[in-house]
Amino acid sequence: MANILCIGAGHVGGPTMAVIAKNCPQHRVVVVDVDAARVAAWQSDRLPIYEPGLDEIIHCTRGKNLFFSTEINRHIAEADIIFVSVNTPTKSFGQGAGKAADLQYWELAARQILENATTPKIVVEKSTVPVRTAEAMECILNSESGNGLHFDVVSNPEFMAEGTAIRDLEEPDRVLIGGPETPSGQKAVQAIVDIHARWVPRERIITTNLWSGELSKLAANAFLAQRISSINAISALCERTEADVNEVAHAVGLDGRIGPRFLRASVGFGGSCFKKDILNLVYLCEYYGLYEVATYWEQVVAMNEYQQQRFVSNMVYAMFNTVAHKRIALFGAAFKANTSDTRESPALVVCRALLDERADVVITDPYALENARFDLGEMAGQVTFEPDPYAAARDAHAIAILTEWSHFVDLDYAAIYESMVKPAFIFDGRNLLDRARLHEIGFNVYAIGKPPLTHFATTAPIR
Repeated sequence: MANILCIGAGHVGGPTMAVIAKNCPQHRVVVVDVDAARVAAWQSDRLPIYEPGLDEIIHCTRGKNLFFSTEINRHIAEADIIFVSVNTPTKSFGQGAGKAADLQYWELAARQILENATTPKIVVEKSTVPVRTAEAMECILNSESGNGLHFDVVSNPEFMAEGTAIRDLEEPDRVLIGGPETPSGQKAVQAIVDIHARWVPRERIITTNLWSGELSKLAANAFLAQRISSINAISALCERTEADVNEVAHAVGLDGRIGPRFLRASVGFGGSCFKKDILNLVYLCEYYGLYEVATYWEQVVAMNEYQQQRFVSNMVYAMFNTVAHKRIALFGAAFKANTSDTRESPALVVCRALLDERADVVITDPYALENARFDLGEMAGQVTFEPDPYAAARDAHAIAILTEWSHFVDLDYAAIYESMVKPAFIFDGRNLLDRARLHEIGFNVYAIGKPPLTHFATTAPIR
């Protein structure tokens, strides 16, 4: 039996520890956080995050071998293995602002471990961190103030995607564990291997050195985001040439060297990882003087921002060059389906841009309205938050599909059309709906990477 602790009860720490607790019933797993309200939510029937399958696992493990607490210091002292899953946002001040990772919470966690530990620990980096962060953590933990205790630092980056996190954790493509090439370091690596080997086939558990482990996470997210930006760049050309981006993506994806995944054009990627991790990679490249490499990866983010700006510009242009005082219903606030997370969500980027154009914006989403209200900050007061999509669309001039929730497909769009101001517009930022059917109902339909279907005598090409 081992006492496993996770510092950080967010979208990574909570689900990861729940899956470990489920598959390793012999271990005691505790998740701690400074946010008492978040900890209380984990202990309630309404969890602080929405993730398919998470409720069932929490129900089966909580109070048995999975616990949530705010008593960080006590649980640090009791733990054998400590996963650090604190926030590492993009730095907003000082050197590296706008690109470098803000590691203040990570360092606070390291110093808190050092201050409260009474026995040697294995410390596991779970947060996405810059390359060589483990070395800095090891320097802090094994400093002279450590009272002779020894700490082994291991990198175990997460590769789960929000919306499919439980499936990704239960059946991962790979588990990556990086550690120092010392006897104690390799023993620590083996301890983390043994935890995951309880349910993950051994051939899927990869061990590397620390630096490879840290860089692999940044590189994986950069490659995935690059594919999204690439197909979105092609979608802009499709709209100008009247090609269909879905047909192009299908043809490209049939090439065995490329494959079909992450080739779905959209209003852009969001979430807490892609943009942050790419900018972190850009900063690292610039730090080491690799400016051409930095520029290459920075363009992936620039393309994503262009796609979101282009979507709003096309909305304004199609609606007679003004959306001022027009009611526009945004279907979706989460950055993707099956999550309540709105961090860096394209929906909120579109919302802010429409508010700048003096539109009357109403947002509907099944799980993310509360987070959207929080992330919009002061602008939230200008927005109507409506859980019912039919009510959101009533008296609207336009609907924008911004999250690929499946239940948006099943709505009665004929009834929605009758309730809207005419001419009625739909801007499908996810290519989720049957645009021919919508056009037949009476909508003017604009979808990413496809020619518009309108009821106007002449249609100028969208921008």
